[in-house]
Amino acid sequence: MMHPYLTSHIPGIGGTIKETPDDFIVEEIPSYLPCGSGEHCYLTIEKSGITTLEAIRRIAAALKAPERDIGYAGMKDAVGVTRQTISVQRITPERAMGLNLEGIKILTAALHTNKLKLGHLKGNRFLIAVRNVVEQSEAAIRSILEILKTRGVPNYFGLQRYGAQGNSHLIGAAMLQRDWHGAVDALIGQPELVRDEEWQAAIAAYRQGDVNKSLQLFPRHCRNERDVLQRLASRPGEFEKAFSVIHPRMKKLYLSAVQSFLFDQVVAGRIEHIDELMTGDLACKHVNGACFLVEDAAEEIYRARAFEISASGPMFGCKMKQPQGRPLEIESAILGAAQIEMNDFDLPGGLRMEGERRPLRVPLESHSFRLEGDCLWIEFALPKGSYATSVLREIMKTY
Repeated sequence: MMHPYLTSHIPGIGGTIKETPDDFIVEEIPSYLPCGSGEHCYLTIEKSGITTLEAIRRIAAALKAPERDIGYAGMKDAVGVTRQTISVQRITPERAMGLNLEGIKILTAALHTNKLKLGHLKGNRFLIAVRNVVEQSEAAIRSILEILKTRGVPNYFGLQRYGAQGNSHLIGAAMLQRDWHGAVDALIGQPELVRDEEWQAAIAAYRQGDVNKSLQLFPRHCRNERDVLQRLASRPGEFEKAFSVIHPRMKKLYLSAVQSFLFDQVVAGRIEHIDELMTGDLACKHVNGACFLVEDAAEEIYRARAFEISASGPMFGCKMKQPQGRPLEIESAILGAAQIEMNDFDLPGGLRMEGERRPLRVPLESHSFRLEGDCLWIEFALPKGSYATSVLREIMKTY
């Protein structure tokens, strides 16, 4: 699933990332700062080796606070060092600063009037080491960054959206098609996509129809797979009921992975003209995310060149606003090839996906780099919801 590069005419520098936690540092850029009063305590935390949700669990347990009273602006994974803000209701800054938790440092604590909610951030700042790059790569790096600064960063979601086996979107697509047997098959995955031999054997046993042997072999950390197999073992052939044991939060992630996969295809199809507009586009205003219909692309191109606006792509859903003309044809063809319709996203049980628009490109801000031998240190900022891998893949050309 290699998507095309915007800078395909410039050779990549190769290299590897995330060799140590300090090689990948992410810091949230907040939308606002705490005012100093109120019932919500804003904590700036630094975590390493754990996810945002795990950090919240540990903080809630230490404070004896309900997890529902803790807010956060963005999700961060376990790889690298991340600095982000969370809010905890009805605790004092002094009590928060006194916490001593494994994998978490409390950097600051201050009061504010409202709970922090998902999306309450401007973006993220990154400092990343790319090790073992090719020699004499400075000119290539400089040229690539100049193009990304001028034309924009392709707003791909990338591989991290699709799970350990790269199969999350396949599970979600089967859900949308109400194909529960297919959803379970996609969840279990393919043996060649995992390295662990016992895990491979577990998947192979399922493929051969031996559910009990598969359950016996599946690694303990594969909780969703084991729960589904447990239900299938007791009620053979009842795939919908077996799949129903998965937590709704995970089901939502599978569905969002389908949206991401389809969006990435739109970006890939328009990569050569990603900084341009078509008549019929829904253009996104970078200042506030609002979209409007482009009735005459020639009239709006100057705003696109000034990076005020960009063409948007679909995060498909049952209520998503659609473009017109050629952009609609492109998006409809991609949805049709996946054998999905817009109303398929109107799932019951709290799983309804309404959809939204997302810019096909984003601005690259505050970028700088330095080379230390065969190690590139690069720093840059991106708007919320965009991924550092979209920048790194253009430079490295390895994925």
